Amino acid sequence: MEHGKEGILSWIRESDFSLERLTERYPELEILKGVKQNPEYHAEGDVYIHTGLVCEQLCKLSEWSGLTRQEQELLFLAAAFHDIGKPVCTKFEDGRWTSPKHTIVGEKIFRAMVYRNENPFGMRFKERELAAKLVRFHGLPVWFWKKKRMEYDLLRAAEVVPLRLLYLLAKADARGRVSQTPGELEEHGELFAEYAKELGIWENPYPFMNACTRYQYFHKEEMSPGAQLYDNTEFDVWMMAGLPLAGKDTWIGKYGAGRVVISLDEIRKELGISPKDGSGKVANLAIERARKLLRKKEPFIWNATNLMQETRQRLVRLFAGYGARVHILYLEASYEEILERNRTRERQIPGNVLEQMIDKFEMPEPWEGYEVIWQDS
Repeated sequence: MEHGKEGILSWIRESDFSLERLTERYPELEILKGVKQNPEYHAEGDVYIHTGLVCEQLCKLSEWSGLTRQEQELLFLAAAFHDIGKPVCTKFEDGRWTSPKHTIVGEKIFRAMVYRNENPFGMRFKERELAAKLVRFHGLPVWFWKKKRMEYDLLRAAEVVPLRLLYLLAKADARGRVSQTPGELEEHGELFAEYAKELGIWENPYPFMNACTRYQYFHKEEMSPGAQLYDNTEFDVWMMAGLPLAGKDTWIGKYGAGRVVISLDEIRKELGISPKDGSGKVANLAIERARKLLRKKEPFIWNATNLMQETRQRLVRLFAGYGARVHILYLEASYEEILERNRTRERQIPGNVLEQMIDKFEMPEPWEGYEVIWQDS
């Protein structure tokens, strides 16, 4: 069946919030059918059956009518895809079905799916990312109390998703199942709501005193979010992030203001190393050059894909350790544009490598640097 010109959010409303009709038009949801679940928590059946119940319960919530049209559509979308990571993660282990890390995997699958299928999904960047984060954190309200640093985890989630919406998704998720302990998960969700309101992050992210305090809170153990730190940063470092051919070089050419640029691609060319070969030598030389600039407190731009959070954080810690204000700039071009640029590029990126990058990519989050900026074409 061909997709209509309208996007998935408008179709959700047009189909009267029906998972079945949504699946007819977006067969990506078919993979949920037949995926086993632990009957202790999901005696209702497979993941698709559970998803249908969650969608039904969401629309029955007393809070539903008080939501905006966009909030209703985005929440229903997140409910429909909240377990999209389970088909990949589900396994039979120690006598029971389990799906570890399905929320983390689900976020990546959802983002890549929407990114690659821009026309049928028809979602704006902010809409896609909010839905992706609802998928990522949908289990937090019922499991937050087991976290080592409960406050930290809630504040970090609040940086990317309104916790009141997360609470509603979790409530529907708790109600849309047949469990041996009915009501228990929903009780946890109520505790989550109380704690989020107490922390002042029910509607918005925490209002840190300044960017420096915000950065330090998310990068240091046991610091109070209400601290008032003096901003002792001394110079700026810009870290680019985004898929190859997303326009990072073009942005630097326009807005780099003559700053020194450390480009991993340029170092590869210097050394004559193919993109197919290992990047250890390239990265080591880039770090060595960065350290020289950092010691002199000289601003520079670090130009690489920086697709993984772990990679970005390792670099951010290094740069910030010298007193730098690290600004992360994420650039995005459409999937079709990336493919077209690659076709006309002199040194083409192998298609399978590019697709793997899209699948594994982790979107920079606001807490990762002194400042994080997202720019899509």
